[in-house]
Amino acid sequence: MFPIRDNIPTDRFPVVTVAIIVLNVVAYLFWQKGGITLGDPSSPHYLHNLVDYGAIPYEITHPGNHCELASSGDVLCEGQSGVSGAAETQPSTWLTLFTSMFMHGGLLHLGGNMLFLWIFGNNVEDAMGPVKFVIFYLLAGLAATAGQVIVDPSATVPGIGASGAIAGVLGGYLLLFPRARVVTVVFIIFFFTILELPALFFLVVWFAQQALFGYFDLLQPTGGGGGGVAYFAHIGGFVFGLALVKVFADEARRRRQLERAR
Repeated sequence: MFPIRDNIPTDRFPVVTVAIIVLNVVAYLFWQKGGITLGDPSSPHYLHNLVDYGAIPYEITHPGNHCELASSGDVLCEGQSGVSGAAETQPSTWLTLFTSMFMHGGLLHLGGNMLFLWIFGNNVEDAMGPVKFVIFYLLAGLAATAGQVIVDPSATVPGIGASGAIAGVLGGYLLLFPRARVVTVVFIIFFFTILELPALFFLVVWFAQQALFGYFDLLQPTGGGGGGVAYFAHIGGFVFGLALVKVFADEARRRRQLERAR
């Protein structure tokens, strides 16, 4: 399912949401140098940037031990069995917790995340105000990283993407606007149709998918965090959004949005 739009209007232009989208696009094209092809980027610059600035669970759970991309293509980390020598100068691990939120693994990854952020983020930002929304978004991203680290603290796969923080936005949206409706493209094998679905249904199904895929990921011999989609980051971000959105949102703003949607 892919959302197209919702029926909740905004009182103010979503400055922060747009700024985050612009930052993600600029970071991917000009900092990561990911290019505009639909396949996964594989240039040396992109891969080294990924390891340097992505959030690697091993680095987080082993403070002071950094990881780097070996000539073999493997990610090797200080302190691992059989690894000797010091890694090249690396950015602070704490910095990567934030830089990883603005990095992506391909054009489709970037586009999908930004679509979700635009549709659901503008309303959540409007309910919170720009300053609170920035704080909420970043904390959701940190909660998402924590969720993935808890599942596999020794993983050396760099975690990247805005989806964890956006999952927090989705969780917040679910509590703020449970009766909203979302125009959605629904794919059925080789066909698709466009339906207007309750936001409650859309977001509960989305979360159930993350939980189910995360469970299957744990059943793999390598455990969770073995690459691919970081489902537990999505779960961590979503749960954060559910738990704390009411702390950040302004009830009067939310009611105005709902009144305008009628």
